[in-house]
Order: sequence, then C-alpha cells, then structure tokens
Amino acid sequence: MEQHDLQRLIQQLSIEAFGKPFRHEARFNARLRTTGGRYKLLDGSIEINPTVLELYDREELIGIIKHELCHYHLHQEGKGYRHGDADFKRLLRETGSPRYCKPLGKVNDKPRKIYLYECKSCRLEYKRRKRMDVRKYRCGKCAGEIALVQN
Repeated sequence: MEQHDLQRLIQQLSIEAFGKPFRHEARFNARLRTTGGRYKLLDGSIEINPTVLELYDREELIGIIKHELCHYHLHQEGKGYRHGDADFKRLLRETGSPRYCKPLGKVNDKPRKIYLYECKSCRLEYKRRKRMDVRKYRCGKCAGEIALVQN
C-alpha cells in the first residue's frame, strides 16, 4: 500500500464512519515501534505503522485508522480526545473502533545485560542492569565493600 492509498483510505473511512471529512495529511511512519498509529496534535496528521500491514490483515489496519480518526475528530471539535475522556470512549463505541491494537512484536529484541555484585563481608548479592561505581556504594545490610562478581 502506498502513501496516497493510505490517504484515500483514511478520507473514505472518515466520511463513512464519522460523516466528516479528514482534511490533513496521512502517512506511514516506520519508526513507530510499539503502537499501530498516532494522531499528531500540532499538525493534525495521522501516522500509521506499516508493520500492521505485514503482521495483520486489512481489518486491523482499518480499526487502527478509525481509532486515530476518533482522536482527530474530537480534537478538531475541541472535545475530550484523550484515551481516558468520556467523549473518546463514547465515540469509540459508536464507530466500532478498537481501544487497543494487537501487539506488534517485542520492543527490544536483544536481552539486557545483567551485572552481579556481591558484598565482600556478608555475601549479599545485588543484580543491576547498569554498571555501578563500587567505590561510591556500600552494602545496605552490613556496610561492607561491594565487588563486581560477573557482568
């Protein structure tokens, strides 16, 4: 699907589901990782994650577009456009739009490194995701020295 096809689809869905035109730009954004789409408040545009088309069918794409159009139309009218607002939840129900999109994969594919530290006196272990400067810290149990065991 091309950018102009996406623009046409969003304009068509806006008229069919909401009875109002979509007058801004629609585009694919491959940098979106965890979400299916995004409505941008500043310029009124809608961005769609192209991964949705790769992983799921056209119905999932339409659901995401309708969800973003709910944000769009409510914001344009000055009503509650945020996820927690009653106006937004009501419009989702009225248009049959999904509240969430299906998962698009893992946010971070590579496993995180774990650093294991140990107190030299009482042998209490500390697991950390970030390296720490052992000269600045002491054991919370016995105030002994801490040493890196494995990284």
